[in-house]
Amino acid sequence: MRMTNNQKRLGFVGILINDRQNCPGPVNQILSEHAELILARTGLPNAKGNTAVITLVVDATTDEIGMFTGKLGRIKGIAVKSGLAKNK
Repeated sequence: MRMTNNQKRLGFVGILINDRQNCPGPVNQILSEHAELILARTGLPNAKGNTAVITLVVDATTDEIGMFTGKLGRIKGIAVKSGLAKNK
């Protein structure tokens, strides 16, 4: 079976926030805009010092994840990584 970009797959998005003072507003705005992709969300609001970690379980296409993580990655003080399961 050939995979196309419009097939939804289960995956994760990890967000590391290095500036808890300025990043929560923009991050939460983007998460709200893409809420239909998010199945679960876990956060450690003060993992260490001025940082926080958010992990998301998502059901999305590669295009949707690319758009979503691209918006997050443009926020100063944010590092984001994602992965999607292979489709069989």
